[in-house]
Amino acid sequence: MDKLLIRGGKPLHGELKVSGAKNAALPILAATLLCSESVVVRNLPHLHDVTTMLELLGCLGVEVIIDERLGVEVDANTITNYQADYDLVKTMRASILVLGPLVARFGEAHVSFPGGCAIGSRPVDLHLKGLEAMGATIEVDGGYIHARTQGRLKGAHIVMETVTVGGTENLMMAAALAEGRTVLDNAAREPEVVDLAKFLNAMGAKITGYGSDRVVIEGVERLGHCEYSVMPDRIESGTYLVAAAATGGSITLRGAEPDSMDVILQKLTDAGADIQVDGDVIKLDMAGRRPKPVSLKTAPYPGFPTDMQAQFTAMNAVADGVSTVVETVFENRLIQTHEMNRMGAKIKIEGNTAVIEGQRQLAGAPVMASDLRASASLVIAGLVAQGETLVDRIYHIDRGYECIEERLQSLGADIRRLHS
Repeated sequence: MDKLLIRGGKPLHGELKVSGAKNAALPILAATLLCSESVVVRNLPHLHDVTTMLELLGCLGVEVIIDERLGVEVDANTITNYQADYDLVKTMRASILVLGPLVARFGEAHVSFPGGCAIGSRPVDLHLKGLEAMGATIEVDGGYIHARTQGRLKGAHIVMETVTVGGTENLMMAAALAEGRTVLDNAAREPEVVDLAKFLNAMGAKITGYGSDRVVIEGVERLGHCEYSVMPDRIESGTYLVAAAATGGSITLRGAEPDSMDVILQKLTDAGADIQVDGDVIKLDMAGRRPKPVSLKTAPYPGFPTDMQAQFTAMNAVADGVSTVVETVFENRLIQTHEMNRMGAKIKIEGNTAVIEGQRQLAGAPVMASDLRASASLVIAGLVAQGETLVDRIYHIDRGYECIEERLQSLGADIRRLHS
């Protein structure tokens, strides 16, 4: 099992190009199943989860071709199988997103219950209730979800009990080919949901209201060819900005999408960073200063993203003062704080709240990652610590960050991968 060895204490300085957003790429790839013609998707990040989704499409019989411009051409007309097997689905929660497209276009889907990070319960019952409201028959047997429909799905008015990104995406995709109008109330508003809606519309879907809590889908009979570029990754962008801020450094990000990062940029400004935005370029400069403490509470978009909580917690661990971090989305997502405390951080957990007493210095130590964003937070902690930090179980980080050690090396970090 690979590990990352970090010798910390060096401010980060330099420039990076932002990758495509993993959390937009995965539902967009799933949505290609809806199309009656080939589709080209560009700006895909080179990540393990993207490779897994392409493997899953291939196992369904879908033809996937990498073109000369490093885009992926997908033709779902060659599909031969409607079952997403456990061996692939167990490694990536987003595999559940093939459920809606398969049953909407082909009338049948057999999808294993998904796996992914150990950050708490993320049930798919809202996905299933929504599909049932649209006329699908759902059976759960042997760890698999079996969905069937006679003819096309029917439009429905669906009020989701809680805000769910995956549920909104699955039902929006299914509704794109349903008969009649579907209204999703209490829909997720995340930029990645908006990107999926724009992709569906580029194929000929009729979706309005995306970006609000009410999405309206007028079903169409078929979807056609398009070429589409995945949006920039706001979480990757935020992670590198926080890493630079925590180390007292400076960074320039190109190809970013600042409009999707308002709350992240505001919190970094509160931490004492000088932030400059010009089009798709974000510049951050800490000028060697120690960050100020930043209290935050996670919430669905446009609130503070849960996927950035662990990184800010790491920055707060070396901030000049006391902060509180409240996690409201996933019950186990403060688990990385125990590993940070091994490095000399002073973090107390009170229910879903972390109380962080910032320390001038952390000390390198062997630590173990529990999930994707926790991995990133431990890397940030290692970058600010004196001595050597060894981060174990980094297969998590490879799911969401493209060549993270190489990109950090380009910013001056002393970090390398140790192969098992």
